[in-house]
Amino acid sequence: MSSPKTLNIGLIGGGGGAFFAHPHQKAIHFDGTRRVVAAALRSNPEAAIEDASNWTYPIIGYASYDEMIDAQKEIPETERLDYVVVVTPNHAHFAPSLKAIEAGIPVFCEKPLTLNLAEAEQLVTAVAKAKVPFAVAHTYLGHWSSRLARHIVQSGLIGDVRWVDSAYIQGWLAGKTEEAGVQQAEWRVDPKKTGASNCGGDIGTHALMQLRYVTGLEISKLSARLESLVAGRVLDDHFTTYCELSNGAKALVRASQIAIGHKNDLSIEVNGSLGTLIWRQEEPEAVRILLPGQPDRVYWRGDVVGNDGFLNELPEALLAEPTLPSGHGEAFHDALGRLHRDFETDVRAYNAGQTFDCDGSKYANVEDGRIGLAFIDAAVRSSAADGAWTELAGE
Repeated sequence: MSSPKTLNIGLIGGGGGAFFAHPHQKAIHFDGTRRVVAAALRSNPEAAIEDASNWTYPIIGYASYDEMIDAQKEIPETERLDYVVVVTPNHAHFAPSLKAIEAGIPVFCEKPLTLNLAEAEQLVTAVAKAKVPFAVAHTYLGHWSSRLARHIVQSGLIGDVRWVDSAYIQGWLAGKTEEAGVQQAEWRVDPKKTGASNCGGDIGTHALMQLRYVTGLEISKLSARLESLVAGRVLDDHFTTYCELSNGAKALVRASQIAIGHKNDLSIEVNGSLGTLIWRQEEPEAVRILLPGQPDRVYWRGDVVGNDGFLNELPEALLAEPTLPSGHGEAFHDALGRLHRDFETDVRAYNAGQTFDCDGSKYANVEDGRIGLAFIDAAVRSSAADGAWTELAGE
């Protein structure tokens, strides 16, 4: 029996020294079942072709994403793209994603999904019409420990959720980083390229997604403060929302980029009626459980078994997921690789004309992306109204 066809993937964006194309291409190649074969790397056509010619391995370079997507109709079916990865700045997520969807090509898009809520809603409609797999790159959902945390909370092992503190704290914008020639900072503080919120859209949406993924709860309304603590900065670098959840519980979803000493400090603490769960991205293989009158429990990826006096019977799919033995650390690239691996399963089903479950249980989908933009939209409106309680659109 022959091996399955290797999936062909195209990159949209990622040239000119952009950071995030490189983690994606590493994650894509993890399993040997996917490969980057083509790219439209820059908005400038000449620069796009030049960057592709200097890529670290041979790829087909296109002058634009329009040219790359349109070319798929003219090449043999076995050589066509199976999905595209959109790694442009926020303002350039919508158009290439929509064009790929309408061409029947699955999309793996960076977050936040789009520049604004109206664009996000259009993509939700387009995906529903085309019935193609669509993923939003909330990388941290790919940690095995995020999935264990989800199982623990949603199985009721720590009781009813009462309070959640989900936070993403950084310090890299504590000064005028955008004036030091740092490309990643320059576009993030520009409303035309980032949207209505920098800190909230960039990393607050990660904190939101971690809360929603782990607890299974939604935000029904929020009170927000978006603040620019570095003088002269137009968009927020400090983002705080106090939230009411769909079960009546309360939560903080917060983010900061001016907290000196913090790097990529994403964390979630869930306080339930029977116990507490704690997870931190900077220690991504551990899930901590605090129970009354008992020693703290720490579950490490690769060493977890069910029915141990706290855990119930664990799903076989969860036990089968770790890719390395315990003691060999999985981290950021592994998490992103797990998302691409799960997306591959749905893309192969789509290619075969079979049903697929793009339901948010393994990676964020287009509706998750829309909710992220609805969250930012509500936070911006609330902050402008002096923190007034504000409902999320479409919830």
